[in-house]
Amino acid sequence: MAHLFDPLALRGVTLRNRVAVSPMCEYSSVDGFANDWHFVHLGSRAVGGAGLVITEAAAVVPEGRISPEDLGVWSEKHFEAWSRNVAFMNGQGAVAGIQLAHAGRKASTYRGFPGEPTGEVPLDKGGWPTVAPSALKFAASYPSPRELTIAEIGTVRDAFVTAAVRSHDAGFRVIELHAAHGYLFHEFLSPLSNKRTDQYGGSFENRTRVLRETASAVRAKLPDSAVLFVRISATDWVEGGWDAQQAVDLARQLKDIGVDLIDVSSGGSVEKATIPVGPGYQTPFAEKIRREAGIPASAVGLITDAAQADHIVRTGQADLVMLARELLRDPYWPLHAAESLGQAVSWPAQYLRAAPKGSKPRAAI
Repeated sequence: MAHLFDPLALRGVTLRNRVAVSPMCEYSSVDGFANDWHFVHLGSRAVGGAGLVITEAAAVVPEGRISPEDLGVWSEKHFEAWSRNVAFMNGQGAVAGIQLAHAGRKASTYRGFPGEPTGEVPLDKGGWPTVAPSALKFAASYPSPRELTIAEIGTVRDAFVTAAVRSHDAGFRVIELHAAHGYLFHEFLSPLSNKRTDQYGGSFENRTRVLRETASAVRAKLPDSAVLFVRISATDWVEGGWDAQQAVDLARQLKDIGVDLIDVSSGGSVEKATIPVGPGYQTPFAEKIRREAGIPASAVGLITDAAQADHIVRTGQADLVMLARELLRDPYWPLHAAESLGQAVSWPAQYLRAAPKGSKPRAAI
C-alpha cells in the first residue's frame, strides 16, 4: 500500500510525493498578472517539499474573476511572468499546476481582507456585470447575474481551452478545471442554481454538459502527457441540491473523457448550508468517488497532521492529499511531516545543514 511519501505517476508526470498545495486565492494581482508575491508564495512551498504546487484560481476571462485582484490567464501576456515561477518550482523538484476558473455569479466581489469592504463591487468602483446559468443571485450582497446564452457558453468553453493550452506551453504540467465552491461550472451542476430549460439545464446529463464538453475539449488540445484534474464539490450540503451520488456519476463520465484525477471538495453553492466541519470532513467523499468511479482522487479540508495525511493515503481513501491553510502556517510542512513519519526525503542543498542526518540533496525535475 502506498504511503504519503511514495511517488504518484499520472500520465507523463510523476509527483515525488502525495502532498499537494491546494489552490488558495491570494487576491494580490493587478489586472490578473502574477508578481513577486506569487513567486515567493508558490516557490516557498516548492522549497518546502510539496510534490505538486497548484496556483490559485486563474480566471480565463476578465469577468470570471472573483475579485479585481484575482489572478488571470485571459491573455498571452499573463504567461510571461510564469516562466520564472515554473522554472524555480521545477528546480526544487516540484510539479507546477494551475487551476483555471470562472466565478460566474460569485464574481465582481471585494476580496474581503480584514478591514476592507465585502460583497459586490459596484461598477463605478471597478466592478463588472456578472453571468451565470440562470439569473439568480448567490446572496443579497452579491451581484445580480445575467443568464448566459448558448453562444456565450461556447465562448466560455473556448476560453478554458485556450487558457489550458497556454498554461501547458508555459510549463504547467497539471491543469485543473475549477468546478467547485459555487463558481460557474458548479452553478451549472447544481439544480439549486441552474433553472435552465434548454440542453444545459434540468436533467443530470444537461446540468453536467458544459463541464463535460469543456473537459473533453481541453483534453483533446493537450498532449497525452499532460495531466488533467477537475475540482468538484461533492455535495451542496442542502437537500435537493448537488449530492455525492451525482458526483460519483459525473466522475465516471469525466474518467471516460480522459480526466486523470478528481479533486474532491464540497459546498459553496448555497449561502447558508449546514456543513459538519471537522478534521478530514471531506475525505469520505474522495474515498467514495475513488472507489465507486474507479478514478484517482485527492482529499482536501482540515488535513493538518502528518499521521492523518499518511493514513488517508495508506488506507486508500485518496491518492493525493491537498493541504491549504496548514501550508500557509508552515510552508515546510512536507519536510517536517516526512521526519515525523520516519521517511527519508531530499532537502534543498542550501538547507542540508539543518536536515535530518543522512538526508540527500534535492534533484530538479
